[in-house]
Amino acid sequence: MRKVFFICTLGWLFFATASNLCHLAQAEDKSKQSSKQKHIKVSVKRKPTDKDWKLYDTRTIELLEGFKPDSKKIMYSKYGGQINKRVRAKGFFYTQKLRDRWWLVDPEGNLFLHVGVCGVRKGRSRVSQKPAKERFGTWEKWAEFSTTILAEHGFNGTGGWSDAHLLRTASHRLAYTLSWNFMGSFGRSKRLVWQEPGHLGYPNRCIPVFHPDFEKFCDDYARQLAATKDDPWLVGHFSDNELPVVPDMLDRSLQLDANNPDLRYGYEAAKEWLNKRKGKEAMLKDITDADRQAFLAYAFERYYRITTNVIRKYDSNHLCLGSRLHGRALRLPHIFRAAGKYLDVIAVNYYGAWGPNPEKMAMWSRESGKPFMITEFYAKGQDSGLPNNSGAGWLVPTQKDRAWFYQHFTIGLLESGSCVGWHWFKYRDNNPQDLSTDPSNRDSNKGIVNYQYEPYFMLLEDMRQLNNQVYVLIDYFDSK
Repeated sequence: MRKVFFICTLGWLFFATASNLCHLAQAEDKSKQSSKQKHIKVSVKRKPTDKDWKLYDTRTIELLEGFKPDSKKIMYSKYGGQINKRVRAKGFFYTQKLRDRWWLVDPEGNLFLHVGVCGVRKGRSRVSQKPAKERFGTWEKWAEFSTTILAEHGFNGTGGWSDAHLLRTASHRLAYTLSWNFMGSFGRSKRLVWQEPGHLGYPNRCIPVFHPDFEKFCDDYARQLAATKDDPWLVGHFSDNELPVVPDMLDRSLQLDANNPDLRYGYEAAKEWLNKRKGKEAMLKDITDADRQAFLAYAFERYYRITTNVIRKYDSNHLCLGSRLHGRALRLPHIFRAAGKYLDVIAVNYYGAWGPNPEKMAMWSRESGKPFMITEFYAKGQDSGLPNNSGAGWLVPTQKDRAWFYQHFTIGLLESGSCVGWHWFKYRDNNPQDLSTDPSNRDSNKGIVNYQYEPYFMLLEDMRQLNNQVYVLIDYFDSK
């Protein structure tokens, strides 16, 4: 079977190389033109329907002044930590700040960054699973292919929505995370949620965190975490995905239906909180922005306290990564302060920026007192043959442009000193024939492989180039 696997891989390599020859030539020309510059100019759109492309400055490894890739073989631990930089081993992953830089520490005590890919999964529907069944025959062979292509291109882990139970059977073990839905599952149990693009919707965009049944539900739900509590390959747990963080949650809570048996608790909690803060006669018109910020922090402190406590009750060995903050939440210091009181690492899904904003990243770490991990980011290639209508990621002309975006974005993360890892979204392209997915994952080029498992080698090669220099790049930035 190894011979067959090797022949198939060669076939995919030939296919990918032939299909991208023209783009490779363009990329080489652009690289030569920019060899004396600090940036490459990449054409970018937000949506395919946008009329004009915009040029964005883009950094790559080759353009970093004075940076020299390590010519010596970098020695890694089995988890992907750097063997020559060790601290105390605890048998599981934990965080540590050394001088001005945050790190993860692997179970053997080696300094570590989690460089992973989201959604390494076989798919839920028959339509989604069909290409894997036809190409690999068994899920074990699918897992072997998937972990091999990740490991060979410098990835040491998997992010959210991955089939960890299957991937752990492969010869290439990868450090992984687990995705849970404490609030989402509670909302479903009360019929209070619905599917929106990328995440769940809630009544008036208010999570039912004040419902008296929520805490007991979380305790029961968290019991399943005990199944992996002794696995050293597990990095940590996400408690939910992209909860709505609305600045006017106080106003919205006071507008909930007080006669609804499940919504009234949000209304009553907001009313009681406002009365204590401003007196019993306080009304909506009396609410200030300071009140809104304080109530939002109060609500999310409750969420993080409840979920983190039950996670640690049933699994005290692994990191609490939170609810994957996104959108406007990334601009709110009080949300990061609330999260930092309970979480080990702040998970951030980062869209709408061509590169990470240094001031914003500094705020995240300063206000929370914790490191962060980018748990979603990506760009879509116009040359993929997909419509690329769905999803929040950027649209660029070619796979080489996607590769340059990856290098540019991750260089900025490494430069920050507070980022302990990132997860590209995602492993496999959307399958346009699979209409069972949520609206944000229907027809776009997000993967490192297409939906028939043919790799994007031009993208992967530049990912490998950067991934294999992560620790060298950290030394380069820290020396400055």
